[in-house]
Amino acid sequence: MAELIEITTPDGTAEAYLARPEGKSKGGVLFYMDAIGLRPRIADMVDTIAGWGYTVLAPNVFYRSGTAAETAPTADLRVPENREAFFASGVMDRVNGLTPDRIAVDVPAYAAVLREYAGADAPIGTTGYCMGARIAVRTAGLLPDEVVAVGGFHGGGLVTDEPDSPHTAIAGTKAEYVFGHADNDASMTPENVEALGKALEEAGVTYTNEIYPGAPHGYTMEDTSMWNAEAYERHATELKALFDRTLGA
Repeated sequence: MAELIEITTPDGTAEAYLARPEGKSKGGVLFYMDAIGLRPRIADMVDTIAGWGYTVLAPNVFYRSGTAAETAPTADLRVPENREAFFASGVMDRVNGLTPDRIAVDVPAYAAVLREYAGADAPIGTTGYCMGARIAVRTAGLLPDEVVAVGGFHGGGLVTDEPDSPHTAIAGTKAEYVFGHADNDASMTPENVEALGKALEEAGVTYTNEIYPGAPHGYTMEDTSMWNAEAYERHATELKALFDRTLGA
């Protein structure tokens, strides 16, 4: 079962879910939540990955804005109107406030704590959801010699017109990447997916970069109206295979 711990960063204290396998850990995984926050659904997903044999750390990346309890929803987001109301309540201010500079401050602290539990020499993988996919990609860019696997699912804004667009962080990395994009996603269009594929190709890394047909943005999140069981299972199968190839080999 995932436990709630605290991580000290240069900018404050971040809560995080930590889950460990029953036997020897095959590696460490940094898990980056979606914009909805650190909540029981994230704990469930972290526990699933720990069940595959990995030590998993999922930080509250919104710690500058408040605790997990303060930033997570209180209403049932399986009701579409409640989900819409939650996103209209200032969530995007927190998302937009998580700048590349702030991510660069946080990632070394997260990785250091993960290594305390997974082992100093443990290989590191990362996976991210929604805006968390952007952080996963940036983590590989910040720790190119340590991160061997990156998963990104229903990620938004992975490709932008900004010079520091997340996809530019792929250059110079060595990780294997697996992306499972939502279908008809305005935050990650087919053109964006194509541009991401080009960046992956130019970096010379091993990758999968696919749109899941019929999968809405947020398809892995069972506690929201975007849940799609078929797409979730495909994501889980592909993520486990990625980690088994790179961390568990």
